[in-house]
Amino acid sequence: MQEGKIISKQDFLQGGLYAKEQYEGLLVSADPEHGGYSIGVQLDENTVLVVDHSKDFHIRERIQNWVPQITEIQRRYNTHNDAPNHTR
Repeated sequence: MQEGKIISKQDFLQGGLYAKEQYEGLLVSADPEHGGYSIGVQLDENTVLVVDHSKDFHIRERIQNWVPQITEIQRRYNTHNDAPNHTR
């Protein structure tokens, strides 16, 4: 998956094994094709902005890097944050 590309949530999760992290709006999907994981910001219920890729040993660090940026990215793309499972 190409960074900066907006894709459907279904395509983002296509790798099969994925984990939605405890951080609202941030998705992590296994990327067996390139090894490691793709990281995306959920823009709405059906679309994801691919923001990063990471190998296993860097995934926690990369997630921590993106967490503070989630809200700003969603605002930039005019997201109304209607993603499921959000808490306030």
